[in-house]
Amino acid sequence: MIEVNLIPDVKQELIRARTLRSMIVSISILAMLASGGIVVLLSLYVFAGQGVRNVFADNAIKSEYAELKKVKDLSNMLTIQNQLAKLSETHSNKMVSSRLFDVLGVIIPAPPNDVSLTSTDVNTEEGILTISGQSGSGFAAYEAFKKTIAATKLIFYEGDATEATNVALASNIVDGERSYGEDQDGRRVLRFTISFTYEPALFASTSKRMVVQGPERRNATDSFIAIPESLFTTPANDAGGAQ
Repeated sequence: MIEVNLIPDVKQELIRARTLRSMIVSISILAMLASGGIVVLLSLYVFAGQGVRNVFADNAIKSEYAELKKVKDLSNMLTIQNQLAKLSETHSNKMVSSRLFDVLGVIIPAPPNDVSLTSTDVNTEEGILTISGQSGSGFAAYEAFKKTIAATKLIFYEGDATEATNVALASNIVDGERSYGEDQDGRRVLRFTISFTYEPALFASTSKRMVVQGPERRNATDSFIAIPESLFTTPANDAGGAQ
């Protein structure tokens, strides 16, 4: 069979253009309908679905709160739980204040530069240790005491470290008031006050196996139970002669 195309080329191009236009319009309409459907679904979720979820959540909160209100001493229980949660942190940050006695046992000079202490004060906020004492050997004993403090070292292991750390006990050593007085036995003694900035590791619980080492003796901290009674004495009375 023989077919003869009597439609001119221009007419064919017009028919194809109309067909393409109809197809594009149809696709656009379908896309608009789909977009509209998505918008409607999202609107339903936002304004209806989330509202329903909020209602369920509020009801669950009210129900659980009502159950909690039935628990006796709830506030005390929560306080204890909070304290228990911070127990480990508190333990790791606590001061090992007993090491102060080991330090004092090391920094007291040997005879004839005997020194007796009357009081000590630890300022943990500024990291300053202030010591008050007296000596019948006068300024010679005081200078020996001061030099002993400057020469004392701390040897310890930081946490789980395998190598020991060696640092000076004191820095910024400052002379305080010095004057002569009479002790409880009527002897003339030099009264003095001295302060210094102590190494923060001294009282830190993370400092393990600490040793306080002076020029003449050394103490392993956290192991001494007995404190010598001669370490502290009664403060001397005024006798004039302030220096």
